Amino acid sequence: MTEPILLILAVLVVLLAGGMAALAYMLLRRPPGEGDDPRLAELARLQAETSGRMQAMGEALAGRQAELARVLTERLDSVSTRLGASLDTNTQQTVDRLQNLHERLVVIDHAQKNLTELSSNVTSLRDVLANKQSRGAFGQASMEAIVQDRMPKGFYEFQYTLTNNTRPDCVIFLPDKRPMVIDAKFPLEAVTALRDSKSEDERKTAAQRIRQDVAKHVADIAGKYLIPGETQDLALMFVPSESIYAELHDGFDDVVQKAYRARVVIVSPSLLMLAIQVMQQILKDARMREAADQIRTEVGRMMEDLGRLRDRVLKLQQHHTQTGDDLRQILISSEKIEKRATRIEELEFDGEDGAKGAPDDAPSGTNVIAAPVQRRLEAGE
Repeated sequence: MTEPILLILAVLVVLLAGGMAALAYMLLRRPPGEGDDPRLAELARLQAETSGRMQAMGEALAGRQAELARVLTERLDSVSTRLGASLDTNTQQTVDRLQNLHERLVVIDHAQKNLTELSSNVTSLRDVLANKQSRGAFGQASMEAIVQDRMPKGFYEFQYTLTNNTRPDCVIFLPDKRPMVIDAKFPLEAVTALRDSKSEDERKTAAQRIRQDVAKHVADIAGKYLIPGETQDLALMFVPSESIYAELHDGFDDVVQKAYRARVVIVSPSLLMLAIQVMQQILKDARMREAADQIRTEVGRMMEDLGRLRDRVLKLQQHHTQTGDDLRQILISSEKIEKRATRIEELEFDGEDGAKGAPDDAPSGTNVIAAPVQRRLEAGE
């Protein structure tokens, strides 16, 4: 705002200077013979006026500069205040965001540790699955965990010995006393080879190996564990991986169908859980049927007890009836006795002073009072 004022002032100074220069030029070029005093006096006056105007303009400019400085100071103070408040707000927001960022970094660090542990566990699992014995132990442990979590004790047994001296990984005892066999030794070498194959020839070789290994294992299960009259007609072949089970069903449906025809059912962990739930329901139904037989027996015994109770109640009723008759007869006798006593009280005697002499014809020794009572009794009154 200062620069426009200074520019205006400079323009005015230039104009005044130009005017004075033009006036001086006119005076210098005046015609000869003319007097110099009036023009010089006019020039002096104009110079004085110009100086006065310049001084007034300088004073006005100084006042405007002071006002401008005051306004600028006030505005700078206001801007400083607002800027300080804005900086404080931004600083607080920055601190809060840094705190949130720190918390998220802590969570990310924890997640990174979990991922590192999971990566190490996956590496360990891969090492386990790379070893045949470790892989078999892993499948056995997975199957045992599923069975133990969902079957009550006493209805299953691991490494149970059959009559042909074979020992399946697990058997589940069903109500008909014939165990259901579960095998957990699925051959995974061919599946691993199929996944690691890079060319079409390697894939074909690995697929053929899968068909041969699974068919041989199915034949071993059917030959060793399906004993007529001793075990169930079906056996379960446990696959400890959902992905391998899905791969078998997608790419090797002929192998799955051959296993079904051999009465060997391939199950994944989820299907084994479902099968165990079905077995639990079968065992529950069997227990309910046994309980129903027991209830039926107890109800029959209760009916017999109720019949005996009815007979005893009837006998008690007869006794109560006989007792009522006896009580009724006793009441009749008591009423008769009461009537006779009333008649005795109503007897009247002759003579004064409450007595009269005995009749002349009364036999000697006869009680005068008892004679009327005796006559009444003899008359049957």
